Amino acid sequence: MNLLDWIYKKKCYFCGKSKDSLKMCNSCYEKMMFNNVSADREILGIDVYSCGVYETVLQKLIRGLKYHNQKELAYYQAKFMWEYWQKLNLKGDFVIVPVPLHKIRQKKRKYNHMELVAYEFSKMSNYPVELDLIKRIKNTKPQYNLKRVQRLENLKNAFEVNSSIKCNKHILLIDDICTTGSTFESIITELQKNKYNKITCLATASVRF
Repeated sequence: MNLLDWIYKKKCYFCGKSKDSLKMCNSCYEKMMFNNVSADREILGIDVYSCGVYETVLQKLIRGLKYHNQKELAYYQAKFMWEYWQKLNLKGDFVIVPVPLHKIRQKKRKYNHMELVAYEFSKMSNYPVELDLIKRIKNTKPQYNLKRVQRLENLKNAFEVNSSIKCNKHILLIDDICTTGSTFESIITELQKNKYNKITCLATASVRF
C-alpha cells in the first residue's frame, strides 16, 4: 500500500473501521440476515420476495444509499439481493425494472437509488435493466407515516406503462422496502392492465409489524 492509499483508506460506513478499506467491511456485511427462502406475500397473484428485515445494519444500508448520498452502498445492497435471489433458484428470461421516482424527486435527490442497485444487480446476474417501461407520473407524498388504505390512495394513478415499449421478458420488479406492498400493488395493477403477467417482485427488506 502506497502513501496515498494509506491516507485515503476507506472507513466502513457502519463500524468506522478501516481494516478492509471498504465502504462496508466484511464483518458488517455478514451481520445482515436473510429472510426465509419463500415468498413473503402474494399481491394480485404475483409473488413478492423480501431478502431481509428492515432493521439494524440492513436499515442503515438502505437509508445511507437512499437519503445520505452514499452511492457506493448500491453495490452491497445489490449483492445482498443477488445472494438471496440465487437461493430462490427461479428460472426465466428476466429483465430488471426498478421502481421509478418522480422526476421532481429525482431531480432533488440527483439520483434514483434503485436504478443504482438495478445496474449493480445486472452486473451480477447478466439480466438487462429496463428504465422506460414504467414511469412515475404522480409526485406522491412520502409513504412512511401512512396506513395501508392511505398508501393505496396516495399511489392511485401514480404509475404509467409506456405503451411504446414492448417487453417480452419476465419482469423482475425491484424496490428497497416492502411495508404494506402498496407500491408493488400499484405497479402490478398497471402492468396487468397492459397485459404483462410474467412478474416477480423483489424487495431488499420487509418491515416487521
